[in-house]
Amino acid sequence: MTGSYVARIRAALPVLHPSERRLADTILSFPGEIASYTATELAQLANVSNATVTRFVRRLGYENFDQARQAARATQQAGAAVFRVSSSDDHGPEAALMGQIAQGRQNVENSFAAISLAEIDDLAEAILQANRVWILGFRTSQAFALYLGAQVGQTVTHVTVLPPAGQTLAESLCSIEPADVVIVFALRRTVRQLPGLCRELRLTAAQTALISDVLPQPGAETSVFEAALLPKWRLRVQTAAPGPLFNHTAVLTLCHILATRVLERSGQAGRKRLLAIEALHDSLGEI
Repeated sequence: MTGSYVARIRAALPVLHPSERRLADTILSFPGEIASYTATELAQLANVSNATVTRFVRRLGYENFDQARQAARATQQAGAAVFRVSSSDDHGPEAALMGQIAQGRQNVENSFAAISLAEIDDLAEAILQANRVWILGFRTSQAFALYLGAQVGQTVTHVTVLPPAGQTLAESLCSIEPADVVIVFALRRTVRQLPGLCRELRLTAAQTALISDVLPQPGAETSVFEAALLPKWRLRVQTAAPGPLFNHTAVLTLCHILATRVLERSGQAGRKRLLAIEALHDSLGEI
């Protein structure tokens, strides 16, 4: 049997014994549990025997429970919220809120311990000098691509967020030139085609920046996206969270600082554009 451990469980459901089915239902209710429990704890949670757990994981194609738990941890680290939901909350909502705030602060501090202002300024200057700026992101990453595009777009006129509505990626990629800057957001969970897309972006010879929370695999020096893109700027952010959803505080902070530095370094040209925008706001009565 192949596939993720959840896919294996679903495929095995029709042939499971009643006790195994009870164990499967328990895991599917909170699929992240298996990553943190021992075999005995999981058996107690599902009200089955340890022998049932052993038979169950072998039926799924794993040699033992530890191998199944490692597969579950890999899936959990990949980012699906359902694998990060816990069946219990022993701390209460107030403690959970403070935990989220503390984690957000820690993510910002840890991220900017490795990201220097000089690095951000170098990227900001490249944005100002580029013929065009392309900002790419899928799923959650697109929210930050749109935000950064809107903020930087107040200063420079040549910003395009990818993928565009109503067009294929190929129709945009063929327009990227060596004098351009491409910023790629690769935040978990990423789409399958992103590494291949990074390789295509590298072939454009444009200057590239990678904003990502994906760490290298064990034994590797760079993440799959860094290896594919070979970016000039590698901006690693931390998105750890005490709950099921990633905490993107550091990502938003990085976007804010980068857009701010683009504006501050634009000088008179940037201020002139802002004044023109405000004049049109007044003329059109938009704000």
